[in-house]
Amino acid sequence: NGTTAKVSGIYKMLGKDQTKLTSARAGDTVALGKLDDVTTGQTLSSAKGGIKPLVTLIPPQPVFAFALRPKERKDEVKMSAAIQRLAEEDPSLSLRHNQDSAETVLSGHGEMHLRVVRERLEGKNQIPVEGHAPAVPYRETIRKTAQQRGRHKKQSGGHGQFGDVVIEIKPLPRGSGFQFTDTITGGAVPKTYIQSVETGVRDYLKSGPLGFPVVDVAVNLSDGSYHAVDSSDMAFQMAAKLAMKEGMAACSPVLLEPVMKVEIVTPSDATSRIIALIPQRRGQILGYDARPGWPGWDVVEATMPQAEIGDLIIELRSATAGVASYRAVFDHMAELTGRLADEALNANGKAA
Repeated sequence: NGTTAKVSGIYKMLGKDQTKLTSARAGDTVALGKLDDVTTGQTLSSAKGGIKPLVTLIPPQPVFAFALRPKERKDEVKMSAAIQRLAEEDPSLSLRHNQDSAETVLSGHGEMHLRVVRERLEGKNQIPVEGHAPAVPYRETIRKTAQQRGRHKKQSGGHGQFGDVVIEIKPLPRGSGFQFTDTITGGAVPKTYIQSVETGVRDYLKSGPLGFPVVDVAVNLSDGSYHAVDSSDMAFQMAAKLAMKEGMAACSPVLLEPVMKVEIVTPSDATSRIIALIPQRRGQILGYDARPGWPGWDVVEATMPQAEIGDLIIELRSATAGVASYRAVFDHMAELTGRLADEALNANGKAA
């Protein structure tokens, strides 16, 4: 891009010590001082053109993550800015904010990688932090159909509040999301307020009976009533929430967990060990084959719950002298019941 930068000094680095040099030859590993306009992933040249992006360097997918928060609330902005700088310096770090759990999640290439990042935050940046495993994005759905009336009525001098709805709640096939319909006849609920009912329903679905966002549910507004003076947008939203709260409890709610498709690369002499550990993490083996272009390596494909993947890389590397790795992408949501569901609910502050 034609950018130029002036080097203030050339240094030889040895641990914390640095020695200033007068020159450096091809093949030397040195540090250059005060290159403020240079970022990680760029190449430097003394030829015309100066600083250029290095577009061929693509970091591998992160395989280990933890959620960070400052020990003191006042350090939140400072921590966020410091992590952002670290991520700019190290493209193999990935930073995201999980809106569901309100967590800042830092991902990298192993426990030691992220431990060093944490030590830099606490040492260089003087920000005490706490780390824990990121929350699993559980969802919930229903198994049964129910019909429920919800009535919101309040009178406190002047105009009151009145909203009355009858809704039908039914499950949808996995992956369908949410559908809202109405079969109102005769103006039982004016068209003006039908949208209010849907808004109330969607607001409730952010956290269902089990405490998680609700998916794969259809809601139909079939009946209701209104008051010419006291009905309002807010009154019908409240009526819809009341109907959903009571109706969903009767629909046999069930927890859903995300299941990932996992592709593990491993030396062939360790393939049997990798295949043996997959069922221990509630995984299902889809198959394995030779890794194209890598003699002596295999690729093992499996599905595995996201809750079991958090520290998977540690076990993979332990079984392969540190060389195995994996890639994971979301595949589907699956019902979670029994002890594991109870543990997930308890961790979320809900009784099973």
